[in-house]
Amino acid sequence: MTKAHLEHVLKTRHILMIALGSAIGTGLFFGAGESIKLAGPSILLSYIIGGIVMYIVIRALGEMTVNEPNVGSFSYYAYKYIGNYAGFMSGWNYWFNYIIVSMLELTATGMFLDFWLPNLPHWVTALVLLLIFGTINLVQVKFFGEFEFWFAGVKVVTIIALIVIGIYIIFFNKSTHSSSLSNINNLWMYGGFFANGIKGFLFSFVIVVFSFGGTELVGIAAGESKNPEKVVPMAINGIIIRIILFYVATLTIIMCLYPWNKISGNTSPFVDVFQKIGIYKAAAIMNLVAITAALSSFNSGIYGTARMLYNLGKQKNAPAFLTKLNKNNIPQNATYVSLAVIFLTVILNYLFSSKIFFILLAIATIAAMINWIFILITHMAFRCKAQLSSNRYQLLFYPASTIISIVFFIIVVITMSQMDNMRLAIYIAPIWLIFLTISYWIKNKIYQTNVNS
Repeated sequence: MTKAHLEHVLKTRHILMIALGSAIGTGLFFGAGESIKLAGPSILLSYIIGGIVMYIVIRALGEMTVNEPNVGSFSYYAYKYIGNYAGFMSGWNYWFNYIIVSMLELTATGMFLDFWLPNLPHWVTALVLLLIFGTINLVQVKFFGEFEFWFAGVKVVTIIALIVIGIYIIFFNKSTHSSSLSNINNLWMYGGFFANGIKGFLFSFVIVVFSFGGTELVGIAAGESKNPEKVVPMAINGIIIRIILFYVATLTIIMCLYPWNKISGNTSPFVDVFQKIGIYKAAAIMNLVAITAALSSFNSGIYGTARMLYNLGKQKNAPAFLTKLNKNNIPQNATYVSLAVIFLTVILNYLFSSKIFFILLAIATIAAMINWIFILITHMAFRCKAQLSSNRYQLLFYPASTIISIVFFIIVVITMSQMDNMRLAIYIAPIWLIFLTISYWIKNKIYQTNVNS
């Protein structure tokens, strides 16, 4: 009898679109409004700097993935090149991170639906979507790939259309604004480019970092792809272009269309601006796309958490029952466990609907940065110990790029400690890491007892 295993069925177009779509989620469609309020026009520079750092992180992950593709991604590499403790910590932290992201995306979807159904309770939305997408992730990996391909395609096409329409309005449609020059002047008229000073500029990096969460999913998906050596470099090399196109270009358009200091931080800036300039159909379309973006990230979250639990089970860093595959070679028990924890979203939205979004955002941001620091440290160990292929895909400017990136994340963490609505995550992070350390110690004690008995 052939032993069940994860299938390598994700095609090049699936991986490329997963990488493409992972950069477009609630961080752009909702969080961008808050980041604009924090930094003003200098948010454009924030996204460029943050994007370069994110590229360094994913390029480091890409080098390890091309050399040795594995669905466990950086948790597997930490386990192999640093040790069991590192594999345990990075794997469980990634699982926790994407659980929080999944909860956040469900919450965001309910908030976006308020545009049409303001009286629909968010907990009802969360429950229905949890059941639908849980089912999708238990069918076939190829089905997941197709779903992400088309959802990401919708997001990409819409953003390109937004840029084209925005350019037309700014330079050619005199009925909307008095002159094209006044629109461009919005980038420096209301307090200058650094309108809220260096403090606001630094604060904006917290939302920027959250926006890039999920880009590391390409490393996990590569473990189930047909040709990771070819497709991973293709997917990662396009990150800089995506950042310029999706974030810098779109937010430049939005701030040119309408004064940045009048854009709401409590809703999608794309919906808000199109409503305020009187193009209501465009606002409705952008809200629909924001929903698809949130659902795409949620779908990816279920996928990523299940694969990470499966990998932890293979490492014996999680219960063995999590490695069980169903008839479609999906890690079904790992998926069920992740869905059960994500179900907490339904309860939280029932009890704390008005407060939960930014609490989840703060926790997701700090957990993501822990993941990325793990990736960078693991890559350094990988460089020292791995048997490297001759045609390997290399991180540029190593090790300077690695050190600069780690320092950047430390600065963002310090910045979060100065923000009232983000400070809670600074307290939760060490408690979580201590809890994981204790859990690892208990796990080892139990294992040693069983071996000696």
